Amino acid sequence: MQKQFRVLGIALALTSAFASASAIAATQQAGASKAILLQGFHWNSPNYSGPNWLQTLGGKAADMKDLGITHVWFPPATDSADANGYLPRQLNVLSNKYGSETDLKNAVAALKGQGIKSIADIVINHRVGTANWADFTNPTWDCRAVVNNDEWTGKCGNADSGDGYASARDVDHSQTFVQNDIKSWMAKLKADGFTGIRYDYSKGYSPSYAKLYHDAFAPDFCVGEVWTNLDYNNVDAHRQVLMNYINGTGNTCAAFDFTTHGLLVQVLNNNDYWRLKDSAGKPAGAIGWWGQMSVTFVDNHDTGPSETSTTGQNHWPVPAGSVMQGYAYILTHPGIPTVYYPHVYNWGLRAGIKSLIQARNAAGVTSTSAVAIQQATTGLYAAIITGTTGKLAMKIGPNSWSPGTGWTLLTSGTNYAVWKQ
Repeated sequence: MQKQFRVLGIALALTSAFASASAIAATQQAGASKAILLQGFHWNSPNYSGPNWLQTLGGKAADMKDLGITHVWFPPATDSADANGYLPRQLNVLSNKYGSETDLKNAVAALKGQGIKSIADIVINHRVGTANWADFTNPTWDCRAVVNNDEWTGKCGNADSGDGYASARDVDHSQTFVQNDIKSWMAKLKADGFTGIRYDYSKGYSPSYAKLYHDAFAPDFCVGEVWTNLDYNNVDAHRQVLMNYINGTGNTCAAFDFTTHGLLVQVLNNNDYWRLKDSAGKPAGAIGWWGQMSVTFVDNHDTGPSETSTTGQNHWPVPAGSVMQGYAYILTHPGIPTVYYPHVYNWGLRAGIKSLIQARNAAGVTSTSAVAIQQATTGLYAAIITGTTGKLAMKIGPNSWSPGTGWTLLTSGTNYAVWKQ
């Protein structure tokens, strides 16, 4: 009975998607997207100085264009109680450990000069006070801004609409004054050149509020972070959580494909490539259900390492020696793929990643491209992906595989290869 419910849920998700997404979704989520996102920071980025991180990022604009990047996800821009920007304090102060507001504007402008769009990291689930628990300033909020089940004894808002976050005060998004101040702050980000949204800790508040702020901002790109535990014996339940979030935004915003990430972690650690194919013969992550609204990634600043395989967070990393297999998968498959800054600029993987991006673009693979899985067994995953201008064949895993005659090898490396017909 539970399985039937999940299947029904995805059917409804897909029906509503095709009925309305093209009219109201962020541009890159409204149809077949060719976007390639770069996460433009890692966990240790706030520690850089002379030049600071934003200056460093802006200085890479021409190189990012050459790599094939179309969008860059920036670190949080707000004054914060922590160096990484995830404990926002004064929302309207756009200077922090990454650099000043001037540095921010300059970096965004440098990217725009290369035809690259900038994505703002929107951290609005929670907030900290200026000097104590909840003395919110710039903008000023009173106790009504804190949900009534928060840890702070002075809270006087309404019930939380999502999961709690113990390290800061959970914001009550049902309050009109909170909504208006967040819209004004996001308008300031837009005035500084940002065109897209990445929502942090999206499970902490109702996705209907993500839609509210999306509609006010009118972004080119929108994605939410919904990171929950993955039961490898019940992968569909994990996919359904992502579908529920997307539906909850009125199909305006995508979700990061944590299902695909988790599967890659498991597969590349244990050689069980069969996990990448679901019972319907499709890719087993969110991309197998709704590639148009899925943003894939190999690792990010939380799941993986930073400058080396032994630095950074490393909460749920893909094995360091298999990172390129991960890219061979996400850069040939539907969804909007994300490239992680350290993999390009610290790990020496730029050339291999660029070759995969070029292969994707050569075949016209988009977020909605069809996948025909050829093999999914122990030691091997192989698939043929149909783009708008050709087909790619790819394989990952230690076992041998070839698409046969009529295919040209475009790029290959340890345990991966990509061909074009």
